[in-house]
Amino acid sequence: MTPIKIFMTIADFKRPKLELPNGANKLLLHSCCAPCSGEVMEALQARESTTPSFFYNPNIHPQKEYLIRKDENIRFAEQHGVPFIDADYDTDNWFERAKGMEWEPERGIRCTMCFDMRFERTALYAAENGFSVISSSLGISRWKNMQQVNECGRRAVAHYPGMVYWDYNWRKQGRLVPYD
Repeated sequence: MTPIKIFMTIADFKRPKLELPNGANKLLLHSCCAPCSGEVMEALQARESTTPSFFYNPNIHPQKEYLIRKDENIRFAEQHGVPFIDADYDTDNWFERAKGMEWEPERGIRCTMCFDMRFERTALYAAENGFSVISSSLGISRWKNMQQVNECGRRAVAHYPGMVYWDYNWRKQGRLVPYD
């Protein structure tokens, strides 16, 4: 009689094989925070490629909170051998663009503006540095509207011929799944 397995360990799981869109081999990952991007980084590492973590989040304030999140992102990236790109803290631009939207609800027009701003900077960096695909950990959060995130990503890459926004569903597809 085969014993019944009650507990599963990490060895009982595998990650789905990830393929970048259009046969691309160079992806730039916008990282919103270490907890969300950590899962994505690990899934991307399983495909045996180096994907830099691009940190541009001028919406995080006060600066003390921003630095806590950035430092944790750096720590996680270093721990996993992932290159970390710091795109600087651009709060003046963020506050200027957010004027009049201070009381907008989560998932509203302020979120769209904020996603647009972060994806615009990510796509610009990608274009200047030879990346043909961008993606983000923003959509992994259940608090974010994935359609809203993906529309902003697609809008940003539309300015760069040949660039693709990879709208991979990290909530479901990138995670560990039990072996059959």
